[in-house]
Amino acid sequence: MIDTHIHLYSEKYDHDRGEVIRRAQDAGVKYFLNPAIDSSYTEAMLKLQAEYPDCIRIMSGVHPTSVKENYTGELAHAEALLEKHSCIAVGEIGMDLYWDTSRLAEQKDAFRVQLRWAKQLDLPVSIHTRDAFDEVFSILEEEQDGRLRGVMHCFTGTHEQARQGIRLGLHLGIGGVVTFKNGRIDRFLPDIDPEYLVLETDGPYLAPTPYRGKRNEPAYLNLIVEKLAAIYGIPAREIIRITSENAGKIFF
Repeated sequence: MIDTHIHLYSEKYDHDRGEVIRRAQDAGVKYFLNPAIDSSYTEAMLKLQAEYPDCIRIMSGVHPTSVKENYTGELAHAEALLEKHSCIAVGEIGMDLYWDTSRLAEQKDAFRVQLRWAKQLDLPVSIHTRDAFDEVFSILEEEQDGRLRGVMHCFTGTHEQARQGIRLGLHLGIGGVVTFKNGRIDRFLPDIDPEYLVLETDGPYLAPTPYRGKRNEPAYLNLIVEKLAAIYGIPAREIIRITSENAGKIFF
């Protein structure tokens, strides 16, 4: 399995990070793809990659909730990281209007700039979207010229929005939300070919049932696999094969 979105450098793992990684590896997780948030986490992310070079991969980008007054400085930092280190993607980028709508213009600008980096460098993107599907899709429609690829991370949209994301060349990141009673995406996933899905945890956030509300960790990918196997009526090993091949084509 490949966890395509996990913040293993988070302080939430500081007391047992090695054990978390070992548990995940024992559960069948081979790679852990770590999106950036902002410059305050860069040192921890690079340290993690240095300690576990065989299984840790990193991205560079500015999370939309980190787009504030100094966002141009954050963009410069993220761009330098792309130039100096072996980053597998531009992420986590996108738009988030759940917490704050006052930076709409800045978020749009930062998102567009980072999408263009991805095209220039031939890298995939990991896109965060919360209460901003219309805004994200509007920019993607403008910027997609056949070169954009990547993942709509932690997809929580509608069936129509799933189709729109796929049409725009993106895969859907499926995590703990698919196991929630009110997650809703399980209702339309049977109409989405699994060739458009990848696995993720978004740890330490959004732990799947029965761990909802607790710290998430990549070993829990098996719970997401089990739910997807039930939704599609195919063996868990087939879900693992399909999603791993999908992630491989996008990120490796």
